Amino acid sequence: MHHSFVAKKQQEQRADEGRKAVFRIPTTAYLAIGLLTVCVTPIALGEIGGFQWLYVFPLALLVFVARTRTVATREGLHVRTVFGQRDLPWSSLKGLAITNKARVRAVLGDDTQVSLPTVRTRHLPVLALVSEGKIQDPSGVLSDEELTGQKPPAETAPDAAAEPAPESAPEPAEPEPSADAERTGGGNGKPAE
Repeated sequence: MHHSFVAKKQQEQRADEGRKAVFRIPTTAYLAIGLLTVCVTPIALGEIGGFQWLYVFPLALLVFVARTRTVATREGLHVRTVFGQRDLPWSSLKGLAITNKARVRAVLGDDTQVSLPTVRTRHLPVLALVSEGKIQDPSGVLSDEELTGQKPPAETAPDAAAEPAPESAPEPAEPEPSADAERTGGGNGKPAE
């Protein structure tokens, strides 16, 4: 009984924290680092001494891959690089800038730009979703209801349609929710639950 209470409390805490997205270098990079280490080994440990320092390269790459990331939460962005980290609350951002290589930078209130490691333009809808609408999604993939976390009208429409049903009995209540779902994009072709 105690375990279920703790699990339920943890679930509620996660729900209060909102959505979270972590952008990092793919884990397949560790395979490339392993391959580099294998390639460096014959030279580093070969007959000619003094080349053990070559292991610095795979080690530096390992630290780079393990540390570099951008974490987006309801509060803002947490940017972590090899040599430091920085918190950027959504309120401190003026917007986002896109470089010519499809990379994304945060533009602060004083127009300074902060690079967001591993974040690309394809991640903009995710940032908009996690920020709950504080950052706009220029692609238009997400509806306003999905951004703010509120229930779409398609789910609340059956309750609203149930009240006027006695007055207007000849009209069926089913076409209204499906038409509303198509109009807002909140239904996604699935019946409301």
